[in-house]
Amino acid sequence: MLGLLFTLAGALSAQTAQTGPAVGDSVPGFELIDQNGTAQTPKSLMGPNGLMLVFFRSADW
Repeated sequence: MLGLLFTLAGALSAQTAQTGPAVGDSVPGFELIDQNGTAQTPKSLMGPNGLMLVFFRSADW
């Protein structure tokens, strides 16, 4: 029983690794070529309401 208590305490206090920027962080500068051969940057993609980038890492192809 005591072993279970220590195991649970360790699991609850474990830190999760942060991978990438946090929500609300600024996007680092980058430049990519679009399908028309035009270079795009976050500033060139920004609209009147801002810019939202979505990275979907869980696709099952």
